[in-house]
This record gives sequence, C-alpha cells and structure tokens, in this order.
Amino acid sequence: MSVTVGTVAPDFTLKDQSQKEVKLSDFAGKKNVVLMFYPLDWSPVCTNEHACMVNDMKSFETLDAEVLGVSVDSVWSHKAYAEKMGIHYSLLADFQPRGAMAEKYGVYLPEKGITGRSIIIVGKDGKVAWIKNYDIPVLPDLKEVANALEKVKTAPA
Repeated sequence: MSVTVGTVAPDFTLKDQSQKEVKLSDFAGKKNVVLMFYPLDWSPVCTNEHACMVNDMKSFETLDAEVLGVSVDSVWSHKAYAEKMGIHYSLLADFQPRGAMAEKYGVYLPEKGITGRSIIIVGKDGKVAWIKNYDIPVLPDLKEVANALEKVKTAPA
C-alpha cells in the first residue's frame, strides 16, 4: 500500500538513535514533518544525502519542519552513524518487524530487505502534502524538497 497526496499519513511510533520513541502524531498541529526514507546507514549515496541534510538543516528549521530519517537499520547503527555524521535530527529504526513502517508508506522493498529512497512531507494537518521517489543511486535534491516545504508552509490551513 502506498500513500498519496491528500491522504492522512499513517501514524507510527519508532525509536530514534537515542532510544527515544518518536510518534508522527506528536507533531500534528505543531510542525510539518519531512520523512526522509533511505536504504541503509553507511552506504555512499545515503551518506551524501545525510551530509547535505546536515548542511541544509538551518533552512529546514526556518521552514518549520521536523526532519525524520527512516531506514531498516537498528537503533545502535543509527547511534554510531549519527555520531560519525554529526546528525542531530532523529534517525528512526524501522527494524522490527523489518520495514513495517515503510511498508505503510509504500516505500519498503521486500525483495531487497531495505527501504527505498523517498521523501514524503506530512503537513501539520497530518496529511501527506508532497511525495518524491528516487532511484536508489540518486541523491535527492534538497532544494527541491525545501521549495515543496515552503509551499506546504504557506498553504492555507
């Protein structure tokens, strides 16, 4: 099953790299959420994607957005990866059952056992506002994501 623009985003609770539970519904009415689905910690394209996000974080904060990275890696892998990369946003472990949250969003690739590369913006109203799927070796254009987020931020509630 995959989500479409305008539908209510499936709620979830996953642990981040600090063992803290992060729930999508906690951001409802408060912040837009950028769900950054990526295949695996430590892989070259994912590492570049996170390096770009770390560098662009200030612009995402000014757009009233919470960035949540999501992959099938464990909390422990996320912890080491976040420390190495200087990542201060949440990396969520969609680990057990593997890919269950990504499956709800239609971005889990069961034949590979990994999450596909996608960015989904969830508005403060809890609805999917923007979706972009990428080929696994393609680095997402974060300026394009920021532009989409700007439109979500300025959309009438």
